[in-house]
Amino acid sequence: MPKSSQQADYRVEPLGKQHDRSAFSCGVEALDRYLREQARQDARKRVAAPFVLCEGKSNAVLGYYTLSALSVDVGAWPEDVAARLPKYPLVPATLLGRLAVDTRLRGKGAGEHLLMDALRRAFQASREVASVTVVVDAKGAAAVSFYRRYHFISFADHASKLFLPMALAPL
Repeated sequence: MPKSSQQADYRVEPLGKQHDRSAFSCGVEALDRYLREQARQDARKRVAAPFVLCEGKSNAVLGYYTLSALSVDVGAWPEDVAARLPKYPLVPATLLGRLAVDTRLRGKGAGEHLLMDALRRAFQASREVASVTVVVDAKGAAAVSFYRRYHFISFADHASKLFLPMALAPL
């Protein structure tokens, strides 16, 4: 995220006991509830890896995203992409399952900061655990537009399910 003279330092780190999730509100109840009630359990059970955005030395959560493993059916890819993939029925991918920013940070680049961090982590992990792409299931037209600004491509069968090949990840 570009820094201005008035912008604080942000950090992204794995969700832990020290993080205060109580004041977080992104305006989507399901995403707020997930952070408050489910994210730590998912981390503990290794179902998803939640990462949180905090400001300075504060542990108040201002945004978050989750990463997990995914297999994508080769038939779901657009034909031009499928032609370049190995001829396996399922292809390994990384799911960016949720990405949410507190309403207080809307329009300040926090979403981009979280997305770039998620892509960097996914790319680094793909060097040790195979993954050809990052997949998102965008909720609504605004989310689809957000991901398309970063060159995500829609799957053949579902316009709001998008992917970004690791080869295109901006690192």
